[in-house]
Amino acid sequence: MKGIIDRFEGEYAVININDKHIDFPKELLPEGASEGDHLKITLEIDQESTRASKERVESLLNKLKNKR
Repeated sequence: MKGIIDRFEGEYAVININDKHIDFPKELLPEGASEGDHLKITLEIDQESTRASKERVESLLNKLKNKR
């Protein structure tokens, strides 16, 4: 997916992605990013982190259930 930095408003960059404008914190942009720059945007699920989080929550729920 690609986005284009349209403009900056305060602490946010307005990024155009598929004709939709998204406010994105400037501090999270690559250093030196400026208006008109094209961004490569990748979204993927971190399977390992998701699994570990689910296991942690399940463990906490089991501990709570066993306290009753």
